[in-house]
Amino acid sequence: MEGSVKLGRIAGIEIGIHVSWLVAFVLVTLSLAQGFFPANYPGWGPATYWLVGIGSSLALFASVLVHELSHSLVARLRGEEVHSITLFIFGGVSNLKSEPEGPKDEFLIAIVGPLTSFALAAAAWLLARLVSAESAPLKAALDYLALINLVVGGFNLLPGFPLDGGRVLRSLVWATTRSLQRATAVASYVGQGIAYLLILTGLWELLGGNVLGGLWIAFIGWFLNGASEATRQQQTLAEAFRGVRVAALMDPAPILTRPDTSVQDFVFEDVVRRGQRAVLVVAGSELRGIVSITDAKKIAQHAWPTTTVGAIMTPAPLKTVSPDTHLSSALELLVSDGLNQLPVVQDGQVVGLLSRADVLRYLQLRQELRLSRLPVESRASSITP
Repeated sequence: MEGSVKLGRIAGIEIGIHVSWLVAFVLVTLSLAQGFFPANYPGWGPATYWLVGIGSSLALFASVLVHELSHSLVARLRGEEVHSITLFIFGGVSNLKSEPEGPKDEFLIAIVGPLTSFALAAAAWLLARLVSAESAPLKAALDYLALINLVVGGFNLLPGFPLDGGRVLRSLVWATTRSLQRATAVASYVGQGIAYLLILTGLWELLGGNVLGGLWIAFIGWFLNGASEATRQQQTLAEAFRGVRVAALMDPAPILTRPDTSVQDFVFEDVVRRGQRAVLVVAGSELRGIVSITDAKKIAQHAWPTTTVGAIMTPAPLKTVSPDTHLSSALELLVSDGLNQLPVVQDGQVVGLLSRADVLRYLQLRQELRLSRLPVESRASSITP
């Protein structure tokens, strides 16, 4: 997720926080230190309220992290590859490489999250019962932790995608209909329905004077609505790309250049005359890097004749795909890494180049011709000139 800061790894899984997490941390701490704890536990000093508020906020986000770790670890046990976990303003997200292989995997990966939150709630409640009366702030923090984990677990069980309950619903529809696309559509539409209810509830709270709570509920609804719609669109794209491999859309004879080519030759020959925005840099058959217009713009024009492409290129190793890679996987790489081109490599040699433009052109032709799938088994010049 863009705008994230890496914190480290747990069980080999990269953990990060998005900048929006800081907003959530401040808001939660503020509401606890100046609202929840003073209202429910009067008589403490200001410093105590702030210390308990900060500690409880950190414990809340630690609980969210454990919730997401449970998803990731079960996904791993089911054979899925987990990229990372990111905490952000609305909670956390486990970034899996691909969708679960079947409805059983989907169900198990989804249900473990709420169950983990309920287990954390029970543990916090039991610990609070063991704390002595002299440790009132600690007992209060544990009681809050029990309550909030109960809320997190219950909220995530709502049957709206992409909440855990929505994924459980999708797994059940998927198992019944044997269609992931139909199951995703059902779960995402239910998710949007729940999102609209949350938005209306938030507005009602806002009009009733609960400004912070109302805005928070409405924003959660807005986020859920956007995520549900985006998931449905992603599934539609995945269906459009089903069975299509990189070899079908790649340019099998991309423009190549050498590391000792001058930036001036790259700009006037490859960019201006041939219309290329980026060119692969090779030495013999070895991929050395990729050079783009953006790289050239960083160099003063008077230095172009004496500066080589090798000095300004993005050097290898680069993100690459093979001709047999599924197009959906290649597109995920392009989007998640913010790339415009992907070198296509086989047996250590460059055999093509796949660009975002190739993928968009395929989708445009598919839509204009109103075909469920284009015959791209053998690459046609009408798709990629």
